[in-house]
Amino acid sequence: MTGAKKKKKSMLWGKMHTPQCEDIIQWCRRRLPILDWAPHYNLKENLLPDTVSGIMLAVQQVTQGLAFAVLSSVHPVFGLYGSLFPAIIYAIFGMGRHVATGTFALTSLISANAVERIVPQNIQNLTTPSNTSVLGLSDFEMQRIHVAVAVSFLGGVIQVAMFVLQLGSATFVVTEPVISAMTTGAATHVVTSQVKYLLGMKMPYISGPLGFFYIYAYVFENIKSVRLEALLLSLLSIVVLVLVKELNEQFKRKIKVVLPVDLVLIIAASFACYCTNMENTYGLEVVGHIPQGIPSPRAPPMNILSAVITEAFGVALVGYVASLALAQGSAKKFKYSIDDNQEFLAHGLSNIVSSFFFCIPSAAAMGRTAGLYSTGAKTQVACLISCIFVLIVIYAIGPLLYWLPMCVLASIIVVGLKGMLIQFRDLKKYWNVDKIDWGIWVSTYVFTICFAANVGLLFGVVCTIAIVIGRFPRAMTLSIKNMKEMEFKVKTEMDSETLQQVKIISINNPLVFLNAKKFYTDLMNIIQKENSCNQPLDDISKCEQNTLLNSLSNGNCNEEVSQSCPNEKCSLILDCSGFTFFDYSGVSMLVEVYMDCKGRSVDVLLAHCTASLIKGMTYYGNLDSEKPIFFESVSAAISHIHSNKASDKLLFGNLDFPTMSLLS
Repeated sequence: MTGAKKKKKSMLWGKMHTPQCEDIIQWCRRRLPILDWAPHYNLKENLLPDTVSGIMLAVQQVTQGLAFAVLSSVHPVFGLYGSLFPAIIYAIFGMGRHVATGTFALTSLISANAVERIVPQNIQNLTTPSNTSVLGLSDFEMQRIHVAVAVSFLGGVIQVAMFVLQLGSATFVVTEPVISAMTTGAATHVVTSQVKYLLGMKMPYISGPLGFFYIYAYVFENIKSVRLEALLLSLLSIVVLVLVKELNEQFKRKIKVVLPVDLVLIIAASFACYCTNMENTYGLEVVGHIPQGIPSPRAPPMNILSAVITEAFGVALVGYVASLALAQGSAKKFKYSIDDNQEFLAHGLSNIVSSFFFCIPSAAAMGRTAGLYSTGAKTQVACLISCIFVLIVIYAIGPLLYWLPMCVLASIIVVGLKGMLIQFRDLKKYWNVDKIDWGIWVSTYVFTICFAANVGLLFGVVCTIAIVIGRFPRAMTLSIKNMKEMEFKVKTEMDSETLQQVKIISINNPLVFLNAKKFYTDLMNIIQKENSCNQPLDDISKCEQNTLLNSLSNGNCNEEVSQSCPNEKCSLILDCSGFTFFDYSGVSMLVEVYMDCKGRSVDVLLAHCTASLIKGMTYYGNLDSEKPIFFESVSAAISHIHSNKASDKLLFGNLDFPTMSLLS
């Protein structure tokens, strides 16, 4: 008997752990997204726009690579490497088709803290150039890049560990206001770090709590040391960059190729500096010697990992959150989906693998991603094409950038952060939609300014969770409801076969960032079932709400929603009488539901809406002003449907309309 049990157990074990060929292929396609889209790549339709976008992206990658390497307190050439290898790795493992991974201002700023702490500037005089060093750089430069590489490697390990722990699903706690405030505050830090180059001043490295204010205090105390030549060149560069980029944006539909003003400015400034010998004549600081080629890969130094663990966590979290926001935005804009957890793997491997090639920490940047949007990129092929041109710069053009003034490079950084800095305009939006989110934005920004991006991010998340926990007890969430689906048919004079189906769904919970995505998924599942034809079912299981956040799939409710035939038209009424409160994420999700249903020819009507909800939705989304969507009651919404569909006779009878609780 025991032998039979062992045999049966071994057979079950073998059956459970024997992977099928199809399972392996599916796993590879899930973990290597390039295998999913590359075989279906349309050369005729996509190659030309991807090539144009790749060339324009390469210009951004080179300029930002040089600039963000300086921001990271390492030699500029390492920024070129950071613009090459992470983009290749992400194209293989990442799911964002319009996400341009490479050097990033926020991660560079965090990395600089570790570099300046472990290898401070004052030991530079103790080191000398070495012929045995990599690329002929000094031991001082190599010590600095070793610290930055260690931060990149450990940050990537942390991201991969979060992938293994499936923590991608927990990113919903990082709300849009928190991301917006954190990135805006970090961008303000980056601009502040470039002040010394914009003014041509010699300034010691200042960081730590309130370091933002100490920098400006130092500037005002030493205002007489500002170089007028550097200031004028910086102002001229900023004006030219802003003006040309605005013209490119305004006339992008009329011109086929936008002017690469960053590249033109670099060439012009370098040539002018060379001809006038600005380095010696006016004392302007220039980029200096940029070695050719790529060094042989080398393992990151493991002996300093414990010293950079704080910065590594900052790089892992801040870089991932900023990159995920861009990936989700591109997926929403171009109608495809991404896996939050897979993005952890993609960015983690981008940092780990790149660290073996002397790359500073990487992430996706808003400016580069917006550039892919504007130039019409279709896939990640645009990023791969940009890598070819970055490689050309590394091997051929790099030494020609010796004469590039640092003030011009700083101007490119400042203008490139425009997309983040103008997020101040979000304050008006949050004030009109949800004043608590407005308060979270302001407080997160202040914490980011006073301390650092990772501290601001942590404060924003904790503050958001604490506020939601405080607001939830006011909601009537503990209830038991019979969830029935109501369907009725209306015959019209024009077409006696037309069937009108109305679904009434009751929202009995607050709609906030914690359950907004679940609300959208469940509602779309109901609507998608309308594509098939089945007989309506009368019985739907009863769902008891035992937890604070319980919705259709979480509550073990296996509803079988009645299906309509293809010639039926569906109207959806959302009963918001139990909608006790909401935040910005909830309003944006409601508007997204409305727009998606509109695209599916499903009319959405909202009943029992509060004045604040109507104001928030009207302000947030471009709702159809010709058709009323807000009604005082469910019966008023039903009457509106009938007045549009059956003007002669309504076949309602005396019906009692039950509701289906979506967030019960």
